[in-house]
Amino acid sequence: MTTRPPGTVLHDLTAVDRAVYAAVAATDTPALDAGLRRLSAAADHSKINLSIVAALLLAPGRYRRAGLAGAAAVGLASFTANLLGKELVRRPRPDRDAAKVIAGRHVRMPVSASFPSGHTASAFALATAVGTVLPATATPLGLLACAVGYSRVHTGVHYPGDVVAGALLGGACASVVVATGRRVTGC
Repeated sequence: MTTRPPGTVLHDLTAVDRAVYAAVAATDTPALDAGLRRLSAAADHSKINLSIVAALLLAPGRYRRAGLAGAAAVGLASFTANLLGKELVRRPRPDRDAAKVIAGRHVRMPVSASFPSGHTASAFALATAVGTVLPATATPLGLLACAVGYSRVHTGVHYPGDVVAGALLGGACASVVVATGRRVTGC
């Protein structure tokens, strides 16, 4: 990563991002480590998101509509994060060894660029799209999306800024999908 002149906003945000990453890495949390490692791995390839979508698609009416919106939002967020965002920004992954991330937290380090978090973008896209169509699901899916995002920092594969950007991107993709769906269907 190129260094920015001290005192610039980008330099300062990068410094905060790295400091929060280091603080998470240095905090001993044995009760959380295994669960967050499993959650992070379970979110690979949108397995959690697609399982929720599949369950919704089996039900009629608003549930099916929520499933379709969720699937479209996850697809758009995944494409935007992984094929556009990562290629344009090309931020290197964090150095887990240098940050001394506890080995028991490790998941496979992806080979793709770090920014933005695709796992987080997809999780927030699902939560926003489905939560808009089925408001009762907004809080539990939002909490799940937050947990997925945090798990990516906890396991050492993303900086917090990657996760924040992924969350914003996922929410924006879902908003586009829901607005487009309303325009097309008139609902």
